[in-house]
Amino acid sequence: MDKAKEQTHRITVCTDCRHTGAPCRPGLELLKHLQAAIARAGAALSDDFSLQGSVCMAGCERPCTVAFQATAKATYLFGDIGGEADIGALVSLAELYRDRPDGMTREGERPRALSGKTLARIPAAIVSAERQATLLH
Repeated sequence: MDKAKEQTHRITVCTDCRHTGAPCRPGLELLKHLQAAIARAGAALSDDFSLQGSVCMAGCERPCTVAFQATAKATYLFGDIGGEADIGALVSLAELYRDRPDGMTREGERPRALSGKTLARIPAAIVSAERQATLLH
């Protein structure tokens, strides 16, 4: 029996509104449609990504918010996500993100539908806190 490949990338969608204390319907719908789109993109992509909902990601002024994360890669947070064009753009970005060793992309490389929607890019931690402490001593 083949052991399932461990998913190394994660897409997180804000699905819980801190203002209302209730689930965010647009976020839940986005997550459902994105899961289906990633699955349609094929095993090469769906095997590498887990998709999940999350509590508030503090993008309340620009909902829906979506994060791309992976170990040793930059983390991205996007806002103002909605609609079919954005779902296709997120799938295209997932392919680009997966193929970059450090996850870094320039805005001009990302799908046009995501233009101006980047809320944050957080570079990967290059040196762990433990290693950094060792270097300082």
